[in-house]
Amino acid sequence: MLSQAMGAMLPAALAIALGPFPLIGIVLILSGARGGRNGLLFAAGWVTGLAVTAALVAVLFGGADTPGSTSSAIADRGRVLAGGAFVVLGARTWWKRPRAGEQAEPPRWTASLDDATAGRALLLGALLSGANPKNLVLTASAATSVVEAGAHDVGLVAAITVFVLVASCTVLAAVAAHLAGGRRAASFLDGVRRFMVANSTVITVIVLLLLGANVLGEGLSGLGR
Repeated sequence: MLSQAMGAMLPAALAIALGPFPLIGIVLILSGARGGRNGLLFAAGWVTGLAVTAALVAVLFGGADTPGSTSSAIADRGRVLAGGAFVVLGARTWWKRPRAGEQAEPPRWTASLDDATAGRALLLGALLSGANPKNLVLTASAATSVVEAGAHDVGLVAAITVFVLVASCTVLAAVAAHLAGGRRAASFLDGVRRFMVANSTVITVIVLLLLGANVLGEGLSGLGR
């Protein structure tokens, strides 16, 4: 049952981990004068945002493991709507992509991240993980899948912990590399940032379309039970 719960949430966790914007943000923060401190605070905010969101959803949909229950029906309808929205958003993102010869610009919120205060670094990590609409939907879908798989008590805590760690692996790896690798790591991380900025549209579209199809399929399958 626990393995089923973990398997159900892995796609969403990986989609969050591979998103381009958290990596762009954490690398910019790490490049600042207080990069080590602010990087740790960003990571703490990121982990906390995911954990709190997943825990709240698990509590709200605690009865979703009973087929035909109100919680289960709401979760499945929510998946259908979210999956459809992901597909539409993916198509829209591709349509509005930078054309040949145009340079991809980093998001506006990344401005001045290299000199962010401690509070801003912590808050940004929490907002990007817990309040970002895409991550919010993915976390809600993952937590609901864990509940539907029948995970309770220790099993539920273990599954959510694994979800948070997998979804945070790229952010945590960037911080660890910065703290352990010095200048060599800084050069590597900056290369990762440039790659993410240049290819953020393609990465985002692929993630949105694949996850949209997956979440939509899960919702339709659940409604058909």
